[in-house]
Amino acid sequence: MERHALVRQHLHAIEQVLRDHQLWQSVAPQPAAFESTQPFCMDTLEPHAWLQWVLIPRMHALIDSKQPLPTSFAIAPYYEMALDAAHIGRAQLLAALQELDVLFTDAAD
Repeated sequence: MERHALVRQHLHAIEQVLRDHQLWQSVAPQPAAFESTQPFCMDTLEPHAWLQWVLIPRMHALIDSKQPLPTSFAIAPYYEMALDAAHIGRAQLLAALQELDVLFTDAAD
């Protein structure tokens, strides 16, 4: 399968994990939340909200416009630290993020 299609498939899997655990939000955060200068908007968004409102749409936009995808990329390590052991859906979300990371690790090799 072509890389763009694989990435899209993994983005859908991440979205499904968020939906399965009722972490998918129906209302977007206030615009000011996206003005953060912190990685992952950690000071203004919950970790799962960053995935929904930043990562997933931006990656879909790159794919839709046939733009090059990042050559190296790893977000799972942040989520391993950001989500405590009791976080709803933590194991499933980490697994999905690690699978996405592998696509970008392999691309860098």
